[in-house]
Amino acid sequence: MCGRLNISDDPFVIEILAGLGIANPRAEMRFGRFKKATDSISIVHEENGQRQLSDATWWLLLDPQPGQGFKPSKYTSFNSRYDKLHVKGSAAYRPFHYSRCIIVVKGFGETQFVQGKPHHYYDFIAADGALCLGGLYKVWHHPDSGQKHYSCSVITLPAHPKLRRYHDKASPLILPPNSAELDAWLDSTQHDGGRFTHLLIPHLYQRLAAVQIDKPSQYHPVSEVTYIAKDPPRNRI
Repeated sequence: MCGRLNISDDPFVIEILAGLGIANPRAEMRFGRFKKATDSISIVHEENGQRQLSDATWWLLLDPQPGQGFKPSKYTSFNSRYDKLHVKGSAAYRPFHYSRCIIVVKGFGETQFVQGKPHHYYDFIAADGALCLGGLYKVWHHPDSGQKHYSCSVITLPAHPKLRRYHDKASPLILPPNSAELDAWLDSTQHDGGRFTHLLIPHLYQRLAAVQIDKPSQYHPVSEVTYIAKDPPRNRI
């Protein structure tokens, strides 16, 4: 699972956002070194043929509150599992085919559990750039106020072999730093989910720096930095 995000004001984050067509991204981006589930984060998506950067609750399923506003549903949905994307009736099915987004981050964090309790925490940072995480989003309209609101989730894949020693459950979907692939992912007219099957295999397109930390909210290192090499280029399946 991917439970926290590092969305720092980093030159590489800004460069990717600009490359995705976001004007003046530094002024519009919701930055934060420690973003946790249910927080508001920035997503890049396409609506009515236009790219935009929007605030979204990092929890795909929401419940409207009386009068106005939304709160996270009781059903956990900050991540969307890869094996649910093609399952009709699942929360992720329609967003995967109709409303994909990109979450640009400097890094992400994982927690390793032992017998149901947190055992250690690790932060992973793009050592030489930033990361584009594959996400899903939903648009909500409040039944009373008409308020428009966005929510989102991060797609998770099986744990990458190089990351299993840190977290053995899952890895976030990291999209390739390829403009054609990113454009296709954001294309709101692309409804064939099978087009993205090749992306649902864990792959490290960049070198990661991994460090064990004391607590997610403080991120004080308690280990030396370990560098995880990027994977060799792969051909599209």
